Amino acid sequence: MKVLLDVKDNKAAFFMELLNSFPYVKAKTLTPHKAEVLANVKEAVEEMKLVKAGKLKARNAEELFDEL
Repeated sequence: MKVLLDVKDNKAAFFMELLNSFPYVKAKTLTPHKAEVLANVKEAVEEMKLVKAGKLKARNAEELFDEL
């Protein structure tokens, strides 16, 4: 199982040391860029779920490309 946690900077070193002390846990930090990308992907997945459920209207491809 994978878990994403948000830990205060001043407690991060302690928390990582604690996690790494367990032989069955692999912990690594994310760069700020990777964390942002992950958050954007999560948001996109949530929006797709809403579109599929009919709770949000999808945009057409032209609007998407214009935005880029």
